Formats: sequence, C-alpha cells, structure tokens
Amino acid sequence: MPTAHYAIIAWCNRTPISVGQFLAEVADVAGQLPQGRYVLNLCSDRYRFAVSLAACIVSGRISLLPSTHTPETVRQMQRISPDVFCITDQKHGGADIPIFRYPESAPSPAANQIIPEIDCDQVIAEVFTSGSSGLPVPHTKRWGSLVRNARAEAERLGVHAAHAILGTVPPQHMYGLESTVLMPLQSGAALHAGHPFYPADICAQLAELPHPRMLVTTPFHLRTLLAEQAALPAVDQLLSATAPLSQALALEAEARFGAPLHEIYGCTEAGQIASRRTATDLEWQTLPDVLLARDAENLWAEGGHIDGPTPLSDVIEPLGAGPKWTHFLLHGRHADLVNIAGKRTSLAYLNHQLTAIPGVLDGVFLQPETTRTEGVGRLTALVVAPGLTPAALTQALRERIDPIFLPRPLLFVDTLPRNATGKLPDQMARTLLANLQAQPKTRVPS
Repeated sequence: MPTAHYAIIAWCNRTPISVGQFLAEVADVAGQLPQGRYVLNLCSDRYRFAVSLAACIVSGRISLLPSTHTPETVRQMQRISPDVFCITDQKHGGADIPIFRYPESAPSPAANQIIPEIDCDQVIAEVFTSGSSGLPVPHTKRWGSLVRNARAEAERLGVHAAHAILGTVPPQHMYGLESTVLMPLQSGAALHAGHPFYPADICAQLAELPHPRMLVTTPFHLRTLLAEQAALPAVDQLLSATAPLSQALALEAEARFGAPLHEIYGCTEAGQIASRRTATDLEWQTLPDVLLARDAENLWAEGGHIDGPTPLSDVIEPLGAGPKWTHFLLHGRHADLVNIAGKRTSLAYLNHQLTAIPGVLDGVFLQPETTRTEGVGRLTALVVAPGLTPAALTQALRERIDPIFLPRPLLFVDTLPRNATGKLPDQMARTLLANLQAQPKTRVPS
C-alpha cells in the first residue's frame, strides 16, 4: 500500500481520493460495525467495497464472498455463519439479514494516520465454490497469501504506483478482488470506484482516468465492447480472465485499444496461477515461484503465494522436462470434455467456434444431462444471432466443427443470462433451455 498519505489510492468519477482519506474512512467504518464476526460485503461501489473490506480486516472480521447473492445463497451463508451481517451502500435492503449501511458522510483525513499492520496468518475471507451436494464449499484466504498473490500479479504485469485500474468485474468475485482491489492496494496503483457493465459506460469511465490506465475485464465484456463501440479510448494495458479468450479476440482487442492484453489463469482454491499474452503466445507461464507438479493421478499447483499443494481441475499439458513445470498449455476443464461415439472435443472449443461466426453475438453449447446407453448424446446450443437463420448458422458450424458435434437442437434466444463476470451458470442455462423446449420449436432446424 502506498505510504504517502497524499498519494492517490482511488478515483471516484473524476475525483481523486488520497491514502489519508482512505485510512480515515477505514477507521470510521471499523468503529461503527455491529457485532458479528462474519460479513457479507455487498457494496456496489468498488472504493466503498475496499474500505469495508479493510475495516473488516483491521477489526478482525471475516468477509464471506459467495459467487452469487441470491436469497438462497444468503440463507446458506446464515447457516454457515449465524452471526453474519451485510454491509451495503444501497438504499434498498440488499439481503434478508442484519444490515449495516455504509456511512453517507465521510470523515476528514487525519494527519500522519498509521497504516495498520496485519498478521500474515490472519484469515480475512472465505471464498466459496459450488459443492457437489449443492451447498457452497468455503475456501479460507489468509492475508499473507493474498498479498503475495497481488504483488506477484503486479510484478508480472508491470503495474506500479502510476497506474489507474478500472474493472468490469465485481469486487466480490475472486478475480475482481485480486485484480481490481488487492493489486492496486499492494502496488500503489489507484482503483476506480465504478463497476461499469454497458460498453458506453465502460468507455466513459475509462476516459476519466489518467494514463497509464488498465482495463480489467472478461472475454464477454471485450466481445461486446468491440462489437458495439466504433471508437474506443486508448488504454495502456488490458487484462482478461474468468473464461477462455480466443487468440482472434485478443488480436482484435490489442489492435482496437492499442495496448497489450494479458490473460490470467487461476482458480478459487489457489488464486491466480499463471498468465500469458494471448495474442502472441498460447503458452502459459506461472507467476513467480509457482510450480506445477503431478503424480500418476493428479496435477497440482504449489509454491509462491499458494499455502499448500492445490489440485487443479483442468486439462493441462505441462511443457518441458522435469518433475515440475512453469510453462504449460491449457485445454479446458475435465467437466467440459465431450466424447461422442469415440470422438473428443471440449465445450470451450465448441463455444469458441460458435462465437467466432460473423453475426453471432453470444452462444453456448450444453452437454446432455444424461448420456444414452448407446453412448451417443446430442449436444444443444443456445445462440444470440438476430441476423442469422438457423440454416445459415448450421452451415457455418459445419465448416468449423465435426458434424457429430453439431447441436440438436440449435435454439435462438434474445440474450443469455450471464452474471456480472460474464459467466453463464450451468443451472441458469439449463433452466432457459427447459423453458425454450417447452415452447413450440419454430426456430429449430431439422
């Protein structure tokens, strides 16, 4: 964290916020928090999220960071931590649990306020993944490992105190937490308080920031930006994560923004593991001191900021000789592998081929929930392509993928229910599919 109290730690609209102001607000919020050790931080303003996170850290509280904030998720958080309360900067409720509203008035910065020292072993957050039983599975995050993670990312990307960082991903998401909150705090860069979603808003908020400036985003947001905005503000760096990024999209983004684009690979369990510049290199390189290792059955990441050997659920091809590696190719997740009549591919590859077709704005392949006894299951695809006919799209797919993987059915929709990080939760996609299949299939090619 920058040591000079007058240094800029954040931008709110066009207004700079100093380190001294940040420390004063952290102390003020920490002193007002209600009883309860566990906190659900629902602040939509990224700066207020950062203040609330820091206030929880200095007061010994633990932030709960589930992937969604649906009523059922909140109930699950209550079952895990009965004393949980919510911090919000919104006037409406936000959650059906005790609520602490972020103060509307801010204190004046105090002169020479001391930056708190945090024990590296202190647990500051619980991040959740979906368990096989449907219940969220917590993963403990300690201050020291998160700091090492953020500093390793900043070192790899060359981020320093002059940078300003805007994110399209929410700070409650692991990628958003690491790259738009912790990396700025640990490198001295300034975070932008906004959380823009629509292309025009992203461009407007980028234009507010001084150079050098970085856009932290996702393939979904990038694809939408490039499709809808004729003119894009110049940036100095682009960062993408949460879903596979095609080399073609990376090349277009670099050309249109006039900046290098780096991609981050990681997981909730281990944090950020590796990076690559996708436009020029398909190989991934692990972050400083992080290594990949394997035995006969498993592959895992270890070293660096990772507290202990952590299994990886992806299909990874290590590059180079030796028992441990720093370079690898990523072929997708084990759960994404598709095997039909002895032919194999991945959902990531199929999705890439689908969305690369001119006129396709968005799309996704879905595997059948059950496989037929003869071993042949039909894939389904949901696609947003208002200017294409089913026949034209099917023909375009025939030119890109093996006919055995052609979707039956191919369903056109107005939009896909992606979340704030651009991901499409499987259950939401299947609910949409079930609703569509219950209707007359007037747009499904035979």
